[in-house]
Amino acid sequence: MSFEIAEAQLLRRGVKLEDIADIVYSLQIVYNSELTMEQCLDSVKAVLQKREVQYTLFTGIALDELAEKKLLPEPLQAIMEADEPLYGVDETMALGITSVFGMIGLTSFGYLDKVKPEIIGKLNEKGAQIHVFLDDLVAGLAAASSARIAHKSPKANHYQSPKLP
Repeated sequence: MSFEIAEAQLLRRGVKLEDIADIVYSLQIVYNSELTMEQCLDSVKAVLQKREVQYTLFTGIALDELAEKKLLPEPLQAIMEADEPLYGVDETMALGITSVFGMIGLTSFGYLDKVKPEIIGKLNEKGAQIHVFLDDLVAGLAAASSARIAHKSPKANHYQSPKLP
């Protein structure tokens, strides 16, 4: 049930799961030439099935929406309206999502947060809506989904432990 709520909240804020899958594809195609968009979308859906990911998403979207309605206490309201660069709580929440699939998610998130490709860049633009959290949460979802694909890759090296005496 929560997956459907999370997907609906993303859609309501202008983000389709396919938008996130596009970013995942661009991150992973250089490592896996046989990768399909369907695999990327499946990975996004799998990450979004995780309850801690859903809860993080619900919290970030709620804070963005409360800021749009000017319902946050000061100085938080002003910080959100300015999308204060030193705020960092938005990135911290997104890192919680990336950590679900290890350190590779962290490095991908850093790249996405810096470059802001596709839907992430659109969300980051200042307009009528406030997306202080959502742009980073989408980057976190894409990074975790990309890391999930990397971990499942048949081309990944597998090592055996030495036999113990």
